[in-house]
Amino acid sequence: MRNNDNPWAKRLPSAVDMKISKDRSIKQSMLLVTMVLIGFSAAAQDAIIPRPSPLAIVTARYKDSYLRITYSQPHKKGREIFGELVPYGKVWRTGANEATEITITKAIQINGTLLKAGTYSLFTIPNKEDWTIIINQDVGLWGAYNYNEAQDVMRFKVPVTKIPGEVIFEPFTIQIDQRNEVANLLMLWDKTRISIPIKFI
Repeated sequence: MRNNDNPWAKRLPSAVDMKISKDRSIKQSMLLVTMVLIGFSAAAQDAIIPRPSPLAIVTARYKDSYLRITYSQPHKKGREIFGELVPYGKVWRTGANEATEITITKAIQINGTLLKAGTYSLFTIPNKEDWTIIINQDVGLWGAYNYNEAQDVMRFKVPVTKIPGEVIFEPFTIQIDQRNEVANLLMLWDKTRISIPIKFI
């Protein structure tokens, strides 16, 4: 019996069949590559872009009392800071992005005045010779645009001092210089230094 007459005979693939199969494999590979590239593109679009003024946190603890300051760090980048980028005589968020916030778990003294436990916004009004420090009970604010003086719980002034020598603070920096129950909250940027006395009680 001839193969053509046998329905069970296996037909060998022709050159046309092989070309069709090859074309199909190439198209499937191209489709897979395209889907992968689309996935990478979508992931890149969803990726978190770093902030120009990164988030920073500084903390202090004394016994069972804990203090945390959350702020963002703008950078000098060759600019004139106080009196230019940060105008004199205007309320400042004390950093960048969201208003700086201070959280305390127990009451403390700031500049000799009692501040109850809680979370507050920390605003400032820079001037050439002194700064006004503002503790405000509104939180979760973007910048100082919605600052409400009626929500202030504390206001006081501290002198401006210049950072000695050739040291320049490129990023705005908040530090806590602590010695047991007493500490100084330091704000440093460019050549400017602000010191706020704190006491854990």
